[in-house]
Amino acid sequence: MSLIALGVTGGIGAYKAVEVARGLQNAGHDVVAVMTHAATEFVGPLTFEAITRRRVIAGQFEPGANADVEHIALASSIDLLLVAPATANIIGKFANGIADDFLSTLYLATRAPVLMAPAMNTNMWEHEAVQRNLQVLAARGVRMVEPGEGFLACGWTGKGRLAEPADIVNAADRILRPAQTMRGVKVLVSAGPTHEDIDPVRYVGNRSSGRMGYAVSAEAARRGATVTLVSGPTAIETPLGVELVSVRTAAEMRDAVVSRAASADVVVMAAAVADYAPVRAPEKIAKDADELVLRLAKTPDILSELGERRARGELGHALLVGFAAETSDVVARAREKRRRKQVDLIVANDVSQPGRGFDVDQNAVTLVTAEDEQEVTLRSKAEVARAILDRVEALGARTPAPAAAQAKGGE
Repeated sequence: MSLIALGVTGGIGAYKAVEVARGLQNAGHDVVAVMTHAATEFVGPLTFEAITRRRVIAGQFEPGANADVEHIALASSIDLLLVAPATANIIGKFANGIADDFLSTLYLATRAPVLMAPAMNTNMWEHEAVQRNLQVLAARGVRMVEPGEGFLACGWTGKGRLAEPADIVNAADRILRPAQTMRGVKVLVSAGPTHEDIDPVRYVGNRSSGRMGYAVSAEAARRGATVTLVSGPTAIETPLGVELVSVRTAAEMRDAVVSRAASADVVVMAAAVADYAPVRAPEKIAKDADELVLRLAKTPDILSELGERRARGELGHALLVGFAAETSDVVARAREKRRRKQVDLIVANDVSQPGRGFDVDQNAVTLVTAEDEQEVTLRSKAEVARAILDRVEALGARTPAPAAAQAKGGE
């Protein structure tokens, strides 16, 4: 997945950069914020740090920042430099090769594509110097998201307002969008936990945040797939271009997935579905006894059902992907699960290890197929999603044709 350096400069539009950062993450990208000193007068660095979960770079000479010549290190690793808002000042610096802060130095050091979203007073936007600087940058290949027209913070009305965050995100995504390798492919993804009711006010659940399934959905959409996401309760925004189907319980997830699986080309079961659910009490259980014993009933095994249905020819050629969250003998158990549930790929991860698996941004997994096993070392879940779909595409090239087509070929 792409790493974007989001340059934030000193204008009132800086508060919208927060929405831009969130939108980029929803589209499946990682974001590191680079703020000028003036930008910090409008929005605090802590805001961006909380959203991006990365240290914000807010100065050229922060303690320790030059230990590995950070602007060079970042310049070499980013896939896009996006500046939003881009003031007349930063546009002038970029156009004239002035490097007196981290952001302008980063611009000179990187060879990644550059996208700018200008925002300023109307007269400033129309000034000959600014327009000339824009022309210089355009000639170098720098792309722009044109400012909008309307009421400006200075009280004037005209062109110069920062473009809408969604438009900026879409412009960035178009630059970074990979080849549409999954165009025309229908992908069904499940994500998140399920909540199983104990009584009308209580439930049992698990620690799944849904981030892994959402990352797979975002990456599939970026590759051109038509994506449906069946999600249990999460706090994550729906990725761009993805159809969301919200469910709550294991039974609801089973119905939503099974009813859609026959029309899918790929089914990715990333959800942490409850294995057992309480036998629901019709009324709130009173807090009387020192101990409470719950009766649990086994929930539907959705992945096994899909495997069985495909074996009977009810799912056509759908490629099935499951997940195995284990605490010991991870790969061995994943191999057995793949065989037993009759699926093409199992994504196995050790949830006993700190900093990976449930409710965190990173994961390390092993991709287990009938042919081989591929280790994916610790990295962001967006990058893990990319590795999973690379493997799915490779498997798809060898997926057997539907039974009807095989029969016809044998005649």
